[in-house]
Amino acid sequence: MKTKLSDCLRPLMLGALFLGTAANAAVQSIDKVVAIVDNDVVMQSQLDQRVHEVQQTIAKRGAAVPPAGVLDQQVLERLIVENLQLQIGERSGIRITDEELNQAVGTIAQRNNMSIEQFRAALARDGLSYDDARDQIRREMIISRVRQRRVAERIQVSEQEVKNFLASDLGKMQLSEEFRLANILIPTPESANSDAIQNAAKQADAVYQQLKQGADFGQLAIAKSASETALEGGDMGWRKAAQLPPPFDRLLGTMAVGDVTQPMRTPGGFIILKILDKRGGEAQVRDEVHVRHILVKPSPIRDEEKTKALAQSLYSRIEAGEDFGELAKSFSEDPGSALNGGDLNWIDPNALVPEFREVMAKTPQGQLSKPFQTQYGWHVLEVLGRRATDSTTQAREQQAMTVLRNRKYDEELQTWLRQIRDEAYVEIKLPGADQATQ
Repeated sequence: MKTKLSDCLRPLMLGALFLGTAANAAVQSIDKVVAIVDNDVVMQSQLDQRVHEVQQTIAKRGAAVPPAGVLDQQVLERLIVENLQLQIGERSGIRITDEELNQAVGTIAQRNNMSIEQFRAALARDGLSYDDARDQIRREMIISRVRQRRVAERIQVSEQEVKNFLASDLGKMQLSEEFRLANILIPTPESANSDAIQNAAKQADAVYQQLKQGADFGQLAIAKSASETALEGGDMGWRKAAQLPPPFDRLLGTMAVGDVTQPMRTPGGFIILKILDKRGGEAQVRDEVHVRHILVKPSPIRDEEKTKALAQSLYSRIEAGEDFGELAKSFSEDPGSALNGGDLNWIDPNALVPEFREVMAKTPQGQLSKPFQTQYGWHVLEVLGRRATDSTTQAREQQAMTVLRNRKYDEELQTWLRQIRDEAYVEIKLPGADQATQ
């Protein structure tokens, strides 16, 4: 069956918003505001479009779709937070140049084996405006840059933190076990009073009791969690224990696959973790490679095929002479390296997943690899140098720095998103929802 072009217009970066909103609004007899968000609004057509997409994604995973009212409120909350990030981008003067936007649009057209004129015509056949499509892509790029500036750039790791980490038991264990985790976050406002905290604790305990009685973790995450990964069933991907904040860092080592933690208080609220899988990581340091990479990840609205196509497009652009570092800053979804132009610095190959390690080993120094896949997503890498080492102090410090930055990024992102949500004026007009105004 031929795929409609509208299904191919997925976000380039975050999977944050969907194309076709304006077109959907046009065919509806009545559209209405479902939320006022600071100086902007969320429309019913936007909510309907997103709910439809999320329902399709959940169904493809073979999971049961939550009741419409529950899903509407969860998706609306996601739209509100995305809207706030776009407004921050506007106030911060973040702009996407016409040249950058043209390149992004060209990439989509190429993925569909079309010229720009053919792309325009195909959009028209699907009832989509070319100008609306360009605006949607621009918004996706803005959200990505807002997060890079407001979250990644505010993370600081001191030399003392690195030394303390390397001297700790966790530092010595950082190359050992790795866990694939899912989470459920029951949030608390940044300046929550005791009643709000107690209420959140009760909600978290109620979720935990349902899990103990056999409830599906992924379904509860979709219905109840305020985490960024909620609509993915809470799946956080792979993490080392050392990348997690206390007390999770020590607790996970005592748990088995399938186990669930009790709710734990964190700055952003109460978190419940589930271990989806484990893998060993007994690494022996033999050499180091200076490598940089670009990572793009599949998402609920960008499937494996489209993610692979994006990686291939980036590879072609670098081969054609575009700057690797600038493309990494704009496109890479590895928070630990994107702001550094994708540079992982000198790294122990044994600390990397096998697929990455094997491609890196086969890539000559100074050359670019073709796109390849790991469990994290699709990569393009460039080997900048190789050296023999016996686990030098510099290498260990760099590894510790990466672990600490990744740990802080996860915490900082959730805290920052909750902060901008708490500080915003939000009036929800969705029928059946709490008509709260902040």
